[in-house]
Amino acid sequence: MTADSHAPIPEVALGDALVVPAQGFGGMALSGSYGPVDPDVALATLHHAVDAGVRFIDTANIYGGGENERLVGRLLADRRDEVVLATKVGILREPDADGVRFRGDRTYIRESVRSSLERLGTERIDLYYLHRVDPRVPIEDSVGALAELVAEGLVDRIGVSEVTASELERAVAVHPIAAVQSEWSLWSRDVEAQVIPAARRLGVGFVAYSPLGRGFFAGGVGAGLAVDDARRRFPRFGEEALTRNLEALAIAERAAQREGLTRAQLALAWLYARGRELDVPVVPIPGTRRAERIDENLVAVGASLSPETVAELDGLVALVEGERAPSTNGISAFREAAPAPAPAAAAAPAAAAG
Repeated sequence: MTADSHAPIPEVALGDALVVPAQGFGGMALSGSYGPVDPDVALATLHHAVDAGVRFIDTANIYGGGENERLVGRLLADRRDEVVLATKVGILREPDADGVRFRGDRTYIRESVRSSLERLGTERIDLYYLHRVDPRVPIEDSVGALAELVAEGLVDRIGVSEVTASELERAVAVHPIAAVQSEWSLWSRDVEAQVIPAARRLGVGFVAYSPLGRGFFAGGVGAGLAVDDARRRFPRFGEEALTRNLEALAIAERAAQREGLTRAQLALAWLYARGRELDVPVVPIPGTRRAERIDENLVAVGASLSPETVAELDGLVALVEGERAPSTNGISAFREAAPAPAPAAAAAPAAAAG
């Protein structure tokens, strides 16, 4: 199945009046994380995404040591006004002297945004995320630094990534937050416990990274991973865990055949259905190195699943073995200390604006 590149993609209102296509594109896969990519092929894939209406392009200063932003910059050179641009700050390429991998202080944020703007070849960033919360810096200070960039016209809107529900609440108290970005997929659902309810209450949209389980539900993983594939570090792709997880994949395959979809389309269609069920605006940002995968993924925007299939897929996560990341450091689910506090009266307008 392919998507008609001329058919408009429905739009989704996230938070802070940010409107984006219902499906975005995650750029990390184009910088060698899952194997080598020819830069010209990568650029062609990005152009195809925009041609197909996938104008919400997501990158980060850490991807490829900055090369991913440079790649996106080549796209923007011709098509800046067509793209809703998101990038991130806060993860260090190497741990600092104290062994900390995250940095969210004002000095670093201000240095980083200038570097990102230069690599991207643009004067503004549409959505600038705090990529991870710095354990040494109150999130209020990090968001305050990002708010300064908004006031200066360098950034239009602010996002946060892998925050807890309470951190999201504290961030919104400083400045409107357009989106929280975390992993959310058929096999990664921890955000549903506290982060999703907080986002709904606060009027913040949700951007789901790795909605295909880092390609697991797109196929090809069962044949083994290349030696330079970053997924080798992830527990779910270890030899023993993968054997069990392939059983869950087989269930998804049977469901996909029943629904007349590919596994990738099924996984994305489930995520859209789950977002509607939980009443939170969700925009998945699947990444791919192949242009034809973009067309395949877009079919999910208009797909509907039977209640029986949705129920079956809801139970799939119970079969999954292994944590979703090689380290729990920075992952929201492992830092949730308590349910989010009740919203303050001042937060009510933000909730209504969602």
